[in-house]
Amino acid sequence: MQGYESKKALITEIQKTADLFINEFSGIKESDKDRLIDGVDRTPAQMIAYQMSWMDLIMGWDKDEAEGKQVVTPCEGYKWNNLGALYQSFYERFSSYSLSELEELFKEKVVAFVQWLDGFTEEDVFTAGSRKWASSTPSNWPVWKWVHINTVAPFKSFRSKIRKWKKLNE
Repeated sequence: MQGYESKKALITEIQKTADLFINEFSGIKESDKDRLIDGVDRTPAQMIAYQMSWMDLIMGWDKDEAEGKQVVTPCEGYKWNNLGALYQSFYERFSSYSLSELEELFKEKVVAFVQWLDGFTEEDVFTAGSRKWASSTPSNWPVWKWVHINTVAPFKSFRSKIRKWKKLNE
């Protein structure tokens, strides 16, 4: 897994990969936003909904912890071994939005996520145990790993998915 020398480096990578990801949606017709194509496991709209929802979940875990609430990961009513149902809830949540609205919402979510992350100290980001929610699994990851696997990593992998989707949709 890619590492980071600082919070600033992590934030820079989030911004860079988010921009590259969302720019891949250029040229997709609104009428194709919900089109599922053989060989690609999500529609364009689902790809964006997935990304926004994971950012929301992480920020929500942190907010709940800060408010003294019990943090439920991955989400109330869902288990780590049933992520398919959770993903379906992501897609349903954003199903009424147009592709251009999803793109704008994504950009706004990235800004909010970066602002949230920027509020952490370097120690908060890189020290395991700095947040209970980040330590909620046996791996006891520091915050940066949760952030990376739910932003940078899927921004990159979904970029190849949307490219493949576009190629197969030609």
